[in-house]
Amino acid sequence: MSAPVLVIRLGALGDFVQSFGPFAAIRAHHPGRRIVLLTTPPFAPLARRSPWFDEVWEDGRPAWTDIPAVLRLARRLRAEGFEWVYDLQTSGRSSRYRLMVGLGAKWSGTAWGASHPHANPRRTVMHTLERQRDQLEMAGIHHFPPPALDWLDADLSDFALPPRFALLVPGASPHRPGKRWPVAGFAAFAAGCGLPCLVLGGKGEAALAAAITRAAPGAIDLAGRTSIPQVAALARRASFALGNDTGPTHLIAAAGCPTLALFGDESDPALCAPRGPAVAVLRHAPLSALGVEDVRAAMAGLAPR
Repeated sequence: MSAPVLVIRLGALGDFVQSFGPFAAIRAHHPGRRIVLLTTPPFAPLARRSPWFDEVWEDGRPAWTDIPAVLRLARRLRAEGFEWVYDLQTSGRSSRYRLMVGLGAKWSGTAWGASHPHANPRRTVMHTLERQRDQLEMAGIHHFPPPALDWLDADLSDFALPPRFALLVPGASPHRPGKRWPVAGFAAFAAGCGLPCLVLGGKGEAALAAAITRAAPGAIDLAGRTSIPQVAALARRASFALGNDTGPTHLIAAAGCPTLALFGDESDPALCAPRGPAVAVLRHAPLSALGVEDVRAAMAGLAPR
């Protein structure tokens, strides 16, 4: 029996979504091989639904101070006898896992001494998708089939959904407020949208969602009520989506929903813009000064479903 293959992708959500193509390419390159994904708990349910992995391990980011957990992960990685490791995280943490796996494994990534290093000096100025593709090509993978996304669905029977609706994603990293279009802009957009707007986000964004639904009575507050697979399922059915540069916006775009992604000056869409069948990017610096009419004009060019 052939030795197994390890793929490392710990997060975050936007980066995980932009690894769908590389995941599919690795699966196609190793037909019949047992492929294990090392990730973290938020992304394990999504990964288990996908067709690319035989096993999903979600213990990929133990605290370095939790010595027993680190040792458990090290023993688990060493015991599998992986022949190939594709490190799509390419962080300092994931590079250190090379010592846990064993130096005999073929390694694609940026770890010191990797057998197949991603040695392109321009890797830091490449979009995530192009960077990962370039990395895999240097490891001998040259076939990149479009990733099948028919599995990207979930049960929505708990929600009383209107026949047609739009999605709003008003959140983003709480530590980077410059990535958030002001909630007043989302509220004004929702009030004049012409469709009910479903407001998505985590529990920490409940205040944003509440402010939008107060200003736009037809909006529906789903903050803290949806799993990652359910966000994808909503995206498959929505007419269009408007969101900041944050993980759910990437997932919605990948699921095929016409998506307008808003960028300020804290992130560069040339490096990390969402990708999908119908995606537009509107960048304004500062994002707080972006007007709702400009957003409506950009959305009009997306041809909502």
